[in-house]
Amino acid sequence: MTAPDVAGRRPLTARSVALVLGAVGATAGIGAVATTPALDSRWYRRLSTPPWQPPGAVFGPVWSVLYALIATSMLLTRSRGGEREGPLFVLFGTNLALNLAWTLIFFRGRSPLAAGVEILVLEGPTVALIVRAWPASRLAALLLVPYALWVAFATALTWAIWARNR
Repeated sequence: MTAPDVAGRRPLTARSVALVLGAVGATAGIGAVATTPALDSRWYRRLSTPPWQPPGAVFGPVWSVLYALIATSMLLTRSRGGEREGPLFVLFGTNLALNLAWTLIFFRGRSPLAAGVEILVLEGPTVALIVRAWPASRLAALLLVPYALWVAFATALTWAIWARNR
């Protein structure tokens, strides 16, 4: 194990970087593979969506930025918190799994209701990530705020879609 510097930081190992980038990349990639064909499906095209839903072209760039922020946050936390941040990384993995689950439930399962319930669950670990990252790195915690706000927006959007299509 590498000794921390005077600020308590540890150099990031290639393994840590690979795990964080791999987890975020896998979530993004599987999510994109699950979403892309569904966007052309008859089911999705027939959904009544609220007028405040952003255009489809917005979602890819927004998620790219959010995933980059999530990965950066986790790497900052890892470099500042070292090995004692294990529970935070369990929470990180849980959050990514729930993030992906929403995509699969909504687009593959075609269930806005179930996706609405699931995204309410997702918001908890999303906020918890911010709270748990704060002691290790305020910047890491702040980088997660746009993600939490987007999940809150997506929650409202999911429930609005459900309400318009039940």
